Amino acid sequence: MVTSKQYCATVTVSLLCFLILATEAAPNYIGTYCNNNSTYAPHSRLGTNLNVLLYSLTTNASQPQDGYYLTIMGFGTADAVNGLFLCRGDVNTTSCQNCVSTAAKEITTRCPNQTEAVIWYQECLLRYTNKYFKYYSIEPRLNLRAGKMVSGVDLGRFNQSLLGLLNGLVTEAANSSSAKMFATGEVQLTSSQRVYGLEQCTMDITSSQCETCLRNAIGTLPTCCASQQGASALLASCFVIYDMNPFYAITDSTSSSSGKSKIGSKAILIIVFLSLAPVIVLCLGWYYLRRRSKMKRRTILLENFGEELNTLESLQFSLATIEVATNKFSPGNKIGRGGFGVVYKGVLPDGQQIAVKKLSTSSEQGSKEFKNEILLIAKLQHRNLVTLLGFCLEQQEKMLIYEYVPNKSLDYFLFDPQKQRVLEWFERYKIIGGIARGILYLHEHSRLKVIHRDLKPSNVLLDDNMNPKISDFGMARIVAIDQEQGNTNRIVGTYGYMAPEYAMHGQFSEKSDIFSFGVILLEIVSAKRNARPLESQDYDDLLSTTWRQWRNETALEIVDPILKDSISYSEAIKCIQIGLLCVQENPDDRPSMAKVVSYLSSLLVELPLPREPAFSTDMVGIKLNVTHAESSSAQSTNNFTGSSINDMSTTQFFPR
Repeated sequence: MVTSKQYCATVTVSLLCFLILATEAAPNYIGTYCNNNSTYAPHSRLGTNLNVLLYSLTTNASQPQDGYYLTIMGFGTADAVNGLFLCRGDVNTTSCQNCVSTAAKEITTRCPNQTEAVIWYQECLLRYTNKYFKYYSIEPRLNLRAGKMVSGVDLGRFNQSLLGLLNGLVTEAANSSSAKMFATGEVQLTSSQRVYGLEQCTMDITSSQCETCLRNAIGTLPTCCASQQGASALLASCFVIYDMNPFYAITDSTSSSSGKSKIGSKAILIIVFLSLAPVIVLCLGWYYLRRRSKMKRRTILLENFGEELNTLESLQFSLATIEVATNKFSPGNKIGRGGFGVVYKGVLPDGQQIAVKKLSTSSEQGSKEFKNEILLIAKLQHRNLVTLLGFCLEQQEKMLIYEYVPNKSLDYFLFDPQKQRVLEWFERYKIIGGIARGILYLHEHSRLKVIHRDLKPSNVLLDDNMNPKISDFGMARIVAIDQEQGNTNRIVGTYGYMAPEYAMHGQFSEKSDIFSFGVILLEIVSAKRNARPLESQDYDDLLSTTWRQWRNETALEIVDPILKDSISYSEAIKCIQIGLLCVQENPDDRPSMAKVVSYLSSLLVELPLPREPAFSTDMVGIKLNVTHAESSSAQSTNNFTGSSINDMSTTQFFPR
């Protein structure tokens, strides 16, 4: 539903567009791609999200966004739609706005009820999808050719010069120093002939991905357009255009209308302006205040996140929106408390449920982790990772907004004596597999290589189908794709889950996450904690107990007795063996997460025999001199009065 404020903004923008663009030429339509294999029902949730998305794109076309804007509607739901527009780098703001407005109207007319579509104009492209466009794919694609063959120049020389020009523009566009991934150029063919080129990428991809997209686009030209005087390859994430006639950076020609017609147009504009002046003044006043508030939030973003500003701006929620969603953070909406603040349940105007993690204003540590979590998880998307919908950074408040996960965290079901129901074996096995796939994504399949560093049951949330979602990325670290390990002087993590090489020497890697996963796996099988109070006289922790039972060929003794009627003993033995493989003392002996996922998904697989595990609880207690207070805090379970534990849990810091 459009509010009066939104209406006022729309009226203002529309009137200004009419006054300024009265003589603006219509954009030049090129073509459309419609995914006819996937449609949505009229008046569906996805259709509503799409309408809001197109409205948002049209509105933001008037803002100084360097001719580009990306947004997502319904983020974190099955009906989410993401979309963007990209105006050609040589097109002015007015022409860009005109093109985007036309494209937003035309795309649903030309592709009715399609869940994925792209529309190309000479001035811009606009696209949307309920999935993702692959930057390296040559589909969807539109190839155009001039229809005239090259003449007056040696064909071999033409092809060589053209290829040199286009390849040079690839590097220039992909590594452009400006905000746009855009480049133009020309090359001399003869004394009277030149060939001109233009290349550009959407700004949701990296420089290397832009280069891949452009080279793939160029690769389609010989098949469609050999020896043509001009041609283009238009993809979803980039486009390449060349022609023997100059076609870019040309200003609109002046109309040849007579003086009489010009005077008539001016008179009409003056009459319209004077009649609508009161409305314009009121709406411009509101628009100015709204714009000022937005610029203030943008300045705060710039101060906190620097060059990541453009990526994160679309994820920013206003404080007013969050206050409405949580009923001004009423006690009745409080669902948990963690190390950095309180978690509230909320409902957005579109009905979407959210969890708001509100940081304590006195927490300096929380501020650092707040920034880290936003910068990291905003770039990650996987069904087994909790979805970050956005954040709020306003009036000294720092808040993270997540999808609302209906069930509590895994530790509640494993260790809480007051748990509402028991996790059956098939659910536990599904949770183990989901956690493994989530970690595999972090280590190998995401755009970044991420080491979580604080994996534990309280950081695994369970949705309404008991699917696991890894949370709390405040301590996570990004490392180079080919980097084997990192080092740190700031040891963070939780007692009982840290790998020994990390706890004692600050060395973290994928294998330190795999150690934590092994501990979690054994805890799921046994429903027993690995960590124990340091004052306890019982030195028989879960890892040592499991190893002793394994060595005595009585490994099933550690299985949660409640599971005796539902357990698959072959799966249980396999899980115990995988857990022991993951907690071996030497990191090189631990399997990769890809192997772990393979082991779990294979019915018949021969696993290597594990070596004796690292008894980390003994070593960490001796080497790090963990205090009684830290131990107790690390082992305690959060008590939540609500139906969710969307809190990202308490993390302990250990001085070296």
